[in-house]
Amino acid sequence: MTSITFIHSETNLDSFAPRLLDWFETNGRHDLPWQQHQTDTPNPYIVWLSEIMLQQTQVTTVLPYFARFMDSFPSVQDLAAAEWDMVAEHWAGLGYYARARNLHKGAKQLVAVIDETGDFPQTLAGWEAISGVGPSTAGAIMAMGLHRYGVICDGNVKRVLTRWAAIDGDITKSATTKELWALAERLTPRENSGLFAQAMMDMGATLCTRSKPSCLLCPLQNDCLAHAQGREIDYPVKAKKQPKPSKFSHALLIKDTNGKILWLQRPDNGIWGGLWSLPLQFVEKIEGKASGKATDKKQVANDDKPLAVPSDVRRNEKVYEAEFTTAEQIIHEWLAKNELIAESVSHSLLEDAPIKHSLTHFHWYLTPQSVTLDAKQTAEISKALQVADININWLSADDARATLGLPRAMVKILE
Repeated sequence: MTSITFIHSETNLDSFAPRLLDWFETNGRHDLPWQQHQTDTPNPYIVWLSEIMLQQTQVTTVLPYFARFMDSFPSVQDLAAAEWDMVAEHWAGLGYYARARNLHKGAKQLVAVIDETGDFPQTLAGWEAISGVGPSTAGAIMAMGLHRYGVICDGNVKRVLTRWAAIDGDITKSATTKELWALAERLTPRENSGLFAQAMMDMGATLCTRSKPSCLLCPLQNDCLAHAQGREIDYPVKAKKQPKPSKFSHALLIKDTNGKILWLQRPDNGIWGGLWSLPLQFVEKIEGKASGKATDKKQVANDDKPLAVPSDVRRNEKVYEAEFTTAEQIIHEWLAKNELIAESVSHSLLEDAPIKHSLTHFHWYLTPQSVTLDAKQTAEISKALQVADININWLSADDARATLGLPRAMVKILE
């Protein structure tokens, strides 16, 4: 692979940071609540918190969540001392919930470091030892949260660098990652690396965007190789994703005589770990097809019969155990034993259409189904779950939205 020192001249490499910083001073964002480049005593806590939230999430989405977290957890000690349910409720809807679990765990780790040393970690290795903190996040905290030398190479930075240097390697491959990190390190100034990190993120977020980069406003346009070739959109190079498989489940609205709904706290590991959900009843899984757009939703929506759980799901113990949590297994078998069948929530085909919720690795189609229990049945199923040490709640839809940490998919169903 061509050495990065020969992609651009030393003059271009040396002038990269000054040009970018000049642009940032006038055109960059200086009012984001977690930014520390204008402070004399930076706060690594808020930089760490914002960096975790901003992983795979846009600034506009993060802003209200960040404000709410800071109101409730103004210090890392407050976050570490909080109950998980409260943290989960604050995070609900932001997605990628493993981040929230790592955030809570990381807060406890940081408090332990502070108790032992009197301060936050002061080295890159110290930050990388915290749950959920990778090399780029650690570099951002060092640069922006501590005003020390730190290098970032997140998605925005990779897009800027692959275009500027016309790096045509697949960015999902380790060799390209290594090349990008080497270039990022070469370009990052020893002084003001925090300002440089802010500028690089702003460049990627506001000018060097994915689909419509504003090249005429870019301070790097004169020596951007992708721009010179008219191939900006060809970078970064990334292997084409395989189509996602589709998974189908019922979302069971199990109600008592007062209309309160049964809610289960999900296991800490797995999807929506630690959040609250309706009991789910697995139906089937269909592999993605490369030939065209998925038609699963349309196909299911046009079927006037509610999906039934195939008998072979129960016979296939591996599928059963993989797709049903312990709580859902108890509910599934209890409903079958009592010959109770959940039914469509309405008679309208449109309203009964599955709710599509896309996750990282698959599309999930959730069909709401409802069943009402009498007082004896409510007590019986509650006892069966509590004996198995399952956390449950009987709450109305409004109360659940107000008090529980619900994943966005559950909010969609309630809406």
